[in-house]
Amino acid sequence: MTVDSAADVRAVARTYFEDASPAHDWRHVRRVERLATRLAADRDDVDERVLELAVYLHDIGRSREADGRIEDHAAWGAREARDVLAAFPDETVEAVCHCIRSHRYSTDVEPETVEARLLSDADNLDAIGAVGIARAFTHGGEFGQPIHPDRSDSESDAAGTSLEHIESKLLSLRERMYTDAGRRVANERHAFVESYLDRLERELAGADSID
Repeated sequence: MTVDSAADVRAVARTYFEDASPAHDWRHVRRVERLATRLAADRDDVDERVLELAVYLHDIGRSREADGRIEDHAAWGAREARDVLAAFPDETVEAVCHCIRSHRYSTDVEPETVEARLLSDADNLDAIGAVGIARAFTHGGEFGQPIHPDRSDSESDAAGTSLEHIESKLLSLRERMYTDAGRRVANERHAFVESYLDRLERELAGADSID
């Protein structure tokens, strides 16, 4: 089948998520799509086709990285996308592949285009707020991570717990936004995470009200 439309790419991309974990499944892609569309809504400098294709393809390597078949889902995904997008113009392929290669939180590739920055912001926004907290606990549960340190053990700390992931990663994402629209959404979601952590600490300490 010749893949030469966004609808075709979407259909092909979805096949890469058949065994995906809940934290990085096709629902994540759909949320990123909605966020990217929202962030780009008031701009006139966005190649909407590049952004759409990049959203569909940005995490096609996630499952392979999770089960150890590849080391870097962003690098692999960018290479794989070239085959998927073979029928598209070269400049479109290059632009989409840059978006994919640079979207990852821990990547050393800086997003240099508007579309790459929008994808990065949308992807990171899905890791903040209520959804981000849910994803963090889902991901931790897959690997048997405790929710929080054992408060009865004076030697226990947060390392290797879902709480540590939330505190170290989720609370850092607000500072990684590239767009003004992304920063506005991130501020709101960041505040929710802080509020949640405050509530969690009170419950863990037994300090929540019973009145």
